[in-house]
Amino acid sequence: MSRLHIAKALNNNVIIANHPGHGEVVVIGKGIGFNRKQGDTIPLDAVEKMFILTNQQEQEQYKQLVPQIDERLIEVIGEIIMYISQKTGKELNEHIHIALTDHISFAIKRAEQDIAIHNPFLFETREIYPMEYELAEYAIELIHHKLGIDLSQDEIGFVALHINSAMTNRHVREVREHTQLIADLVHMVEEELKLRILRHSLDYSRLLTHLRFAIERVRRGENVAVVEKLEALLSQEYPALYQLAGRLTKVMEERLNKPVYQAEISYLTMHLHRLTVHHK
Repeated sequence: MSRLHIAKALNNNVIIANHPGHGEVVVIGKGIGFNRKQGDTIPLDAVEKMFILTNQQEQEQYKQLVPQIDERLIEVIGEIIMYISQKTGKELNEHIHIALTDHISFAIKRAEQDIAIHNPFLFETREIYPMEYELAEYAIELIHHKLGIDLSQDEIGFVALHINSAMTNRHVREVREHTQLIADLVHMVEEELKLRILRHSLDYSRLLTHLRFAIERVRRGENVAVVEKLEALLSQEYPALYQLAGRLTKVMEERLNKPVYQAEISYLTMHLHRLTVHHK
């Protein structure tokens, strides 16, 4: 049976080991380093209850991070990541171990110093990523239960973005930028149409969903067939909404640095019209 050979135990929950297929790896698992010493071996079939960082850069970053982090937090984050993996059935990008550990440890330090950070995209995050938001709620609750540290609701939104980043293999910066772009587009709609969209309403949820999918289509370079008759009708019947939709897609183009197909303007115009009808 293949085995991991321990090179060094960093603490009770993290070891450096030699893997028969990956060479030197960082292994994270509850109690994995407890009473272990150099030269000890662990059967590979026990690894399903652990996480192995195989990427060299990720390993180095994690090794630098571990000495600065409370051991109990490493254990709790391991539980959180295991829970996310099981609930989603997805292979998570291994960077989540560094990103989530770093983010939450910093959030805890801020909480201890009573420094609150407002999350301006909390509503958008909850609407756009409901599953990730639910998983993040579990994470924040587990931290409270296991460590007695009460992190704010704003943190749920931040953690949800990290979870989405790990699930989609996108950098959390990109996920955050898309969320901010959607928030800015909604603000533009409210300013131009002089209306306030209630954040818990179906209208808000529909608008966010439409913008999210439009951004995803643009990001992937997905062409949407243009219906010329529809476009002509919309531009004649609802010129102000059609122009607003054009401005919104222009902002998308500039921020995503990718072209937006003409048909997106028509679809967005229809959506804006539906919104204005509900607000009459």
